[in-house]
Amino acid sequence: MVNRVILVGHLGGDPEMRYTSSGTPVTNFSLATNERWNNQNGERQERTEWHKIVTWSKLAEISNQYLTKGQLVFIEGRIQTREWDDRDGNKRRTTEIVASDMRMMSPRSSDGFRPQEQDQKQEPVGVAAEGGKVEEAQMDAGVTEDDIPF
Repeated sequence: MVNRVILVGHLGGDPEMRYTSSGTPVTNFSLATNERWNNQNGERQERTEWHKIVTWSKLAEISNQYLTKGQLVFIEGRIQTREWDDRDGNKRRTTEIVASDMRMMSPRSSDGFRPQEQDQKQEPVGVAAEGGKVEEAQMDAGVTEDDIPF
């Protein structure tokens, strides 16, 4: 059996980090992925899907430190559904992606958005976090977001 998810999308907001009662860091953020297609009339259609992302331990600290709203990131992990009772005793349920790997695909700027410089070709460099390890990752400068097939 396999439970593996790969997403490439933009952060919907800055990550929020907190600590469990045992002191383990956990960071949550939302990720938007877009699907684009042409309908039967040839009109361009688009749908945005929002995903809840959870990172733990060192990856949580890295996500909190390096990620900002609007950034394009690669996330790999597993789908998890949790159930709990809220303060009023109602059953609650959420489905989220528990990330095991995160790679920044666009550089971080002060406002969290990648600069849209049309005249200059820049080779994006981001921070990759895999298994709690940080390393520099160079992305192919010729690949744009529209080139990614999912």
